[in-house]
Amino acid sequence: MAAFYGQKLLLRLQACQLAHLRRAFLASAPEDCKQVLGRNEPRKKRGKEKNLKQQRGSLDLDSSWEKRLSSVVTPLCGLPYEEQLKVKYEKLKSILQTVTARLKELGADHLETTQMPDGICCPLKPLIPSPIVNGYRNKSTFSVNHGPDGNPKTVGLYVGTGKGRNIVCVRANHLLNIPQGHFQVAQCYEELLHQSPLDPCLLFHTGGHWRELIVRTNRKGDTMAVVTFHPQHLNPEELSLQKELVKDFFAHGPGTVCGLSSLYFQESVMTRCSHKQSPYQLLSGEPHIFEELLGLKFRISPDSFFQINTAGAEVLYQAIGEMSRADKSTVLLDVCCGTGAIGLSLADRVSRVIGIEVADQAVEDARWNAAFNGISNCEFHSGKAEVVLPQLLMSWPETQPLTAVVNPSRAGLHYRVVRAIRNCEAIRRLVYVSCKPEGEAVRNFLEFCCPPDSGKKLTGDAFALLLAVPVDLFPHTPHCELVLLLAR
Repeated sequence: MAAFYGQKLLLRLQACQLAHLRRAFLASAPEDCKQVLGRNEPRKKRGKEKNLKQQRGSLDLDSSWEKRLSSVVTPLCGLPYEEQLKVKYEKLKSILQTVTARLKELGADHLETTQMPDGICCPLKPLIPSPIVNGYRNKSTFSVNHGPDGNPKTVGLYVGTGKGRNIVCVRANHLLNIPQGHFQVAQCYEELLHQSPLDPCLLFHTGGHWRELIVRTNRKGDTMAVVTFHPQHLNPEELSLQKELVKDFFAHGPGTVCGLSSLYFQESVMTRCSHKQSPYQLLSGEPHIFEELLGLKFRISPDSFFQINTAGAEVLYQAIGEMSRADKSTVLLDVCCGTGAIGLSLADRVSRVIGIEVADQAVEDARWNAAFNGISNCEFHSGKAEVVLPQLLMSWPETQPLTAVVNPSRAGLHYRVVRAIRNCEAIRRLVYVSCKPEGEAVRNFLEFCCPPDSGKKLTGDAFALLLAVPVDLFPHTPHCELVLLLAR
């Protein structure tokens, strides 16, 4: 098996295949895609524009798809940042109005809506802006699929959906929220794919190997890249060869311009694989990158959760600390703790921190972070929160008060987690951090604040919403973090 095709031969093969791929792509593309590509316009109009398109080459094509991708990934990028904050604030106010109305229907107590403007049951503070507006992401995930020109080895982000069968992969080097260093790694990965005789894995059942690319960076400029690869039926020797080719490309070939500090390879046979399901294999460099946040140093592994906006995360954690009102009498329960950033940043204020996280690697990082920073009053438990937390709280004495901080994914908290917190009378104060408050988090808010319901096994006293503080970690997008203080 040849390591790589010769560059000139590859270019000739690509040139021969391009027209065929483009025709095949357009044949299956939906009408809106064809219109953008100019294939469904009146013949007279196409004739008038022919000369102009010849002059501009592919610029119109690229520009149209760039705009479409921007409208999907960064739909607010056309607004001044102050206007973006206003749009998000109004959205959050509407969400809290909905929560308040639902709680009224459920007969919840402590709803002081008559004293609150806009019909919400707690004060909503002004949105705290992100310290960095552009290029703030420290993690990006790039996909591989057909580009606008039909090339199946295009590395970028998706426009369209699998359900609609109209996915197009568009290069993302124009997006304002992704740093240039991430684009550079993505472009080099695409060059690697073009040099490889192996096909990309677009659909698992149709074969192919090359899959997505993950890029992580820190504020010092260290860069970690994770290449995801479907092994299909390759034998161990063939797999080893591919790993060597990836390593050589980034260590000695065109990929050296990326200056990677860590290069990983993961053999993945499903959409998402954890380290436990399919270990990340270090090809070169250091096993981790490190980040400093609020005076602490954090170790980050390939699949560890770490807020994607580091400067914004510092603002977020400071707001959480103020809302928790933690002091030396506080035992802090940090649910969905990731690498331990929230608990560790508050450790010097409290008597003890108990963290729970499902990702094994993140728990290892959290324990390392505590030890490295000389923090001895933190413990971290590995496992699903819906399994670990009920067992932990079952024997917790009511006389020892707990303050809980929960920072779940967009899916919100599992019902058993809500039930365990609600029914533990020792938890008098709860800080809920939501990156998608309009989604499943609303269900969580209602479950925490509704009257006791024996049918749902929510027997503990209801929490009351006291304060809402939004923090913008995602400029140019509709999203932000909403921090809610609940107490009873």
